[in-house]
Amino acid sequence: MISNRTMFEIYREAGYGRRYRVVYFTELNDHNREIEISRAMAGEHLYDGFIKDLSKDDAKKIIARFVEQLNHGESPTIETLRAELEPYTG
Repeated sequence: MISNRTMFEIYREAGYGRRYRVVYFTELNDHNREIEISRAMAGEHLYDGFIKDLSKDDAKKIIARFVEQLNHGESPTIETLRAELEPYTG
């Protein structure tokens, strides 16, 4: 059931900065929803999925580490991220 999951996307910003970011769509509120969705849609999609709400804090740590590695010029693979997130997405 999707209602007990958090939808996310990892993307690369459009424009000058070109930093990698993550957005958790199902956590957006009325004040930031339009801006965050617009940023993600304008950027370059890298990876998306759903994480279980019961364990999302641990999954968010994995995602944050992956994004940080990308922003530091490292080359972590999507396959590695997918494998690390498997316990939190199933």
